[in-house]
Amino acid sequence: MGGDTHNSSGLPPFTLTGLPGLEASQHWMILLLGLLYTVSIVGNSLILFIIKEEQSLHQPMYYFLSLLSINDLGVSFSTLPTVLATFCFQIREISFNSCMAQMFFIHFFSFIESGILLVMSFDRYVAICHPLRYATVLTDARVVQMGMSAIIRSFCMIFPLPFLLLRLPFCKANVLSHAYCLHPDLIRLPCGDITINNIFGLFIVISTFGLDSALILLSYVLILRSVLAIASREERLKTLNTCVSHMCAVFIFYVPMVGVSMAARYGRHAPPYVHTLMSLIYLFVPPMLNPVIYSIKTKEIRRRLCKILLRRKF
Repeated sequence: MGGDTHNSSGLPPFTLTGLPGLEASQHWMILLLGLLYTVSIVGNSLILFIIKEEQSLHQPMYYFLSLLSINDLGVSFSTLPTVLATFCFQIREISFNSCMAQMFFIHFFSFIESGILLVMSFDRYVAICHPLRYATVLTDARVVQMGMSAIIRSFCMIFPLPFLLLRLPFCKANVLSHAYCLHPDLIRLPCGDITINNIFGLFIVISTFGLDSALILLSYVLILRSVLAIASREERLKTLNTCVSHMCAVFIFYVPMVGVSMAARYGRHAPPYVHTLMSLIYLFVPPMLNPVIYSIKTKEIRRRLCKILLRRKF
């Protein structure tokens, strides 16, 4: 990097990258990303349509699933513009303001997803551990309050990030490691002191992802304790089967996130494409797999989906 710097008031542009070290595989990557986007957008849109049309699905569990599908669409559309520009049209420059906006929305939807998975675990806890109180605890008003709480919390956590970056001077070569803007990537570029950014970033990760994952684990410990008290083995399996979709959603969200975090901290000597591929898995796989999992594991959604497909066929 040169000695010249741009202050945030100069709004320096950023340069996006595709797959460093795997330039020969770019065409295959375009096909893969296209498939992931298609499955994610079509799958989540179908989930929303089915829940809207199927009266039997108008209950808290599926309201939360609708919110998850809307959020997954938000994640997909947040990365879509720059990914298309980078891989398909070779447009690698993004303005400072556009990068800040994309960073905000990517992390905003990511934090919301963690909150949605938490309230979905609470839904399963009440349904299994306190079934007689389910209707009185999870009223429509409370479902709305829980959903809005996840959204408001995410907004309050992410809102300061662009402003903390705006106060810093940026070096001349603002080259990012991905085809989209992420906060951990952006804070490597300023020439000034990023201590506050690092502390605040660690705080919001612990107070959201850390707290949410701990509470989700606690809910499943309580669920497992309640299920083990059921005498019939068949009833135990039937009860646990209602949690399989949510457990899969939790797994495919938190495991890639932990992998990205571990790679950033301990994989500094790994090839650049390893970090890029892991971030792609983190941002692209959950929105693609969530509708697939719920379509396979939820009988009502699967039945309605079959009707739609048969109607199209004939």
